[in-house]
Amino acid sequence: MKTTIPMACMLFVGSFTHTPCFGQDSGLEGAVEYESPLRFEKAIERFEAGDNKQPPPQGAIVCIGSSSMGGWHGSIKNDLAPLTVIPRGFGGSNMNDALHYAERIVLSYKPRAIVLYEGDNDVAQGIAPEKIADTFRAFVKKVHAELPAARIYFLSIKPSISRWHLWPQMQESNRLIAAECAEDKHLTYVDVASAMLDGQGNPHKGIFQEDNLHMTRSGYVIWRDTLRPVLVEAELRFEPQKTTGPNQP
Repeated sequence: MKTTIPMACMLFVGSFTHTPCFGQDSGLEGAVEYESPLRFEKAIERFEAGDNKQPPPQGAIVCIGSSSMGGWHGSIKNDLAPLTVIPRGFGGSNMNDALHYAERIVLSYKPRAIVLYEGDNDVAQGIAPEKIADTFRAFVKKVHAELPAARIYFLSIKPSISRWHLWPQMQESNRLIAAECAEDKHLTYVDVASAMLDGQGNPHKGIFQEDNLHMTRSGYVIWRDTLRPVLVEAELRFEPQKTTGPNQP
C-alpha cells in the first residue's frame, strides 16, 4: 500500500524511503535481545478488566503502541472521529511486546484495522533496525493469520530531542518498515516524523514535554493532522452505521 508522505517533507523522507541512511555499522548489530514481555502483564490485565466491564465494539480500529500512543488516550477518540477507535497504548513497550500481547489486546476485539506505534523504545533499548523490522513482520503475520483482511497502519518512529543521537537507527528502522508496507496492500506506512522536524531538520522544540521525549498537545496535533486524513479516506466507508431509537429522528 502507498506510503503517506507530506509533500513539504519529500527531501527528508527520501533519505530513508529509497536508500538506506545507515547500515549495520550503527553499533546496534543485533546483539541485544528483547526483554521479557511479561513485565507488562499487569498493564494488560487492567485492559482486560476494563473490557469485562464494558466490552469494546468489534470491527473498530485498535490503536496500540508505547507511551506516545498511551499519551494520546485522552483525546484520540475525538481526534480521529467519526471513526471508532480502541486506544491500547502501554508505556515502555516495544514491537516485541505488541507482538506478544496482540492476541489479548488486538485480536480479541476483531478489529478491521490497527494503528501501530512501536520502534521508539526498541531503538533506545539497543535493538537493531533489522530485528525491529523482522518483529514488525511477525506482528503482521500474527494479525493476518486470524484476520487476513485487517489493515495495519504503522506510524513512523518519531524524532525527539532526548533521543536525537539515536535518530540514524530510527531512520533505518523506518526505511525498512516503509519498504515492507510498500509490498502489501494491507499495510500503510504513515510518516508522522517529517512534520515534527523544523526547517533545519531538527526536532521542533515546542512539541515536547520537559523530558524532551514525550509529546505535548502540539505534538499530537501533528499526529492527528497526519493520520486522520489517511484513516478517514480508507476506513470511513467501513464505519458501522449508528442506529437511532424508535423515538429518535
